[in-house]
Amino acid sequence: MTFDFFNLVVIPLLIICARIMDVSLDTFRIILVSKGYRTISAMLGFFESFIWIVVVSQIIKGVDNYLYYFAYGIGFALGTYIGVTLEERVSLGQVLVRIVTRLPGEKLSEYLISKNYIVTRVDGIGTLGSVNILLLVIHRKQLDEVIKIIDQYNPNAFYTIEDIRSVSIMHQKKPKRKMDNFDFFKFLPR
Repeated sequence: MTFDFFNLVVIPLLIICARIMDVSLDTFRIILVSKGYRTISAMLGFFESFIWIVVVSQIIKGVDNYLYYFAYGIGFALGTYIGVTLEERVSLGQVLVRIVTRLPGEKLSEYLISKNYIVTRVDGIGTLGSVNILLLVIHRKQLDEVIKIIDQYNPNAFYTIEDIRSVSIMHQKKPKRKMDNFDFFKFLPR
């Protein structure tokens, strides 16, 4: 009995690699669809389905080789992980950062404005008394910087981050800052 290197090693490794690519594309495509990127989502969908049908055809040819099934599962798991990691690195879209602080929010608000962030500050009442609520709509790529600023000015602040699909910016008649007329979002492809 000879060792069938091609069917026992090469094909399973090719199935794993193909599934990593296929599922990574699928994960990334779903995230892009949720953010409204239609054209690139459709292109990714084509390549995703093409890879999938090639992999499934190989599994059907070797239906009695259980290594193919195992390779399929490993590729799916790794592809999901890599797809999510890829999306985090690309950081597409905008997020709403909601900061709730018991300390007065003026200093934090002023600092964020000095860094060219657009901030809305609202006074509120929480379970423990008066709070300031700061709202920012930012690019996801700016999120780490904003979190560092929050931690620097008020490490006890509570904040939430929400993905948002689209943004409409109110333009003031008389700009107070040089950044008010700058359209942050015109550079994003749709």
